[in-house]
Amino acid sequence: MQTIRILSRNSKAMHEAVVVGTSFVFKDNAIRRSYSLCNGSGKNREIATPKNVASFNFCRKIGATKVNPSAVEDQPKFLQLNNINPNFVEMEYAVRGPLVVRAGEIEKELKHGANKPFDYVIRANIGDCQAMGQKPNTFLRQLLNLTFCPELLDRNEYPDDVKDRAEEILEACQGGSVGSYTDSAGLEVVRRQVANYIERRDCINCDWRNVYLTDGATSGIKRILSLLNCEVNGKKPGVMVPIPQYPLYSATISEYGMEKIGYYLEEETGWSLNPQELNRAINESNKDSVARVIVVINPGNPTGQVLTRNNIEEIIKFAYTNKLLIMADEVYQPNIYDAKSQFFSFKKVMHDMGHPYNGMELVSFMSASKGFLGECGMRGGYYEIINVCADVKAMLWKSITASLCSNTAGQVAVSALVNPPDESEPSYEQYMNERDDVLASLRERAELIYEILRKFEGFQVNPIQGAMYVFPKIYIPPKAAAAAKAKNMPADTFYAAELLENTGVCIIPGSGFGQKPFTNHFRSTILLQIPLLKEMMTRNHRTSGQNEIVKSISKPLGYCH
Repeated sequence: MQTIRILSRNSKAMHEAVVVGTSFVFKDNAIRRSYSLCNGSGKNREIATPKNVASFNFCRKIGATKVNPSAVEDQPKFLQLNNINPNFVEMEYAVRGPLVVRAGEIEKELKHGANKPFDYVIRANIGDCQAMGQKPNTFLRQLLNLTFCPELLDRNEYPDDVKDRAEEILEACQGGSVGSYTDSAGLEVVRRQVANYIERRDCINCDWRNVYLTDGATSGIKRILSLLNCEVNGKKPGVMVPIPQYPLYSATISEYGMEKIGYYLEEETGWSLNPQELNRAINESNKDSVARVIVVINPGNPTGQVLTRNNIEEIIKFAYTNKLLIMADEVYQPNIYDAKSQFFSFKKVMHDMGHPYNGMELVSFMSASKGFLGECGMRGGYYEIINVCADVKAMLWKSITASLCSNTAGQVAVSALVNPPDESEPSYEQYMNERDDVLASLRERAELIYEILRKFEGFQVNPIQGAMYVFPKIYIPPKAAAAAKAKNMPADTFYAAELLENTGVCIIPGSGFGQKPFTNHFRSTILLQIPLLKEMMTRNHRTSGQNEIVKSISKPLGYCH
């Protein structure tokens, strides 16, 4: 056994270690790493670390502590699936589910030289704008630069209008720093900017005190659903959601132990809504749950439709008759591509309908992650809550305070979203050019993918009116359906899995969003840059020579000509 004494940097403290074999472990708590020694000669060594060196340098190979993996695995674990929250086991989130995990594994396999019929994975599974090559908006990034690094305010390369906005935000922050906590509902200056934005959009007054800033729209949606999670007459609270729907809703409903009440959109009429379907859904749910809220996604995710004003009025009337809160997910409101379509906010339509509809309870959501900014990682969003009981709002506020506040980068992103430069300001021209370029490119991609897919045998696809996705119906050949059944998988999941393994294209099966029985779909984003979109459509030539099932899947998908 050897003893080694080590002198810590800038300290007179000695730390004693005992050598076991060819490694040693420190006996006190000052240092807890083990090292592999290159040689074991000498019974005692004294090592002093030089000044300004952050770590000990023995000129030897540093290794991790050796642990017996089997011993760790064999140790009993008291947390098991049967004693955790069962709702966590029940919930699923298809957008980041097993197929996406597998896509990541394939990317690692390719990196390590695996031989596959493709060179890289095309991730068409998620609406992550900048991951797909969209450039950040200059105005927004400049505002972030100045608020997070205020010394840049003295630099001449930043326009005065950006500087003015940055100084306004910094003055609202405690200590003049975005590193401080904000009010729980967000910076008042940004909430006021949101209110002004809503007033410009709808020509209706907006009280900034009804605006709450959030970490993306997601956290606000989850909070409002949590607020409604209360049994009524001994029945579960029901949440009406469109089918297909964004899996955030189904996952959160499962997590909270609520009841999902699905109402089907009509694919045959461009994913429109039939009021009779709303009545069917709520009537069939009455024995198991009490409907509390209706969720509407407009423009639609994953379907890409834009609701007509008439459809919105019908939903509002239905909600009034059935005493439902309306949750209007309007995060894609700038993303309208169809010249015949127009975005109408639920708040605006409710107001225009007059009494009694203009007094209905409504929560609407917006995000900096979508639209033309595409700042998904910033996690900036907001919701406006109107016509809600003051006592209920007080309880909502109490819940929000327990979370302290949303992140300040997201709040700055929201500020850039709702308070852009106006025509008289120096940043205006560049801002408008960048915005218009992004939206024009998205419109071009929406038209391109629709025109390509609609020509494929076994496909049925509606025009993409808005949002960032296409959701085509696909015919699954009998052999592929039989293979899926043999693996106990939904046919569209098997289809997407085989597509990933054989072409490297990652899409999300329609079953993850919900679909009518005996139909199959998939969702693909349209965010891929045009060369990559075309590559995605032509990858089937790389699958030649594969088995008959794979070929039968590839043909109706349209990856061959």
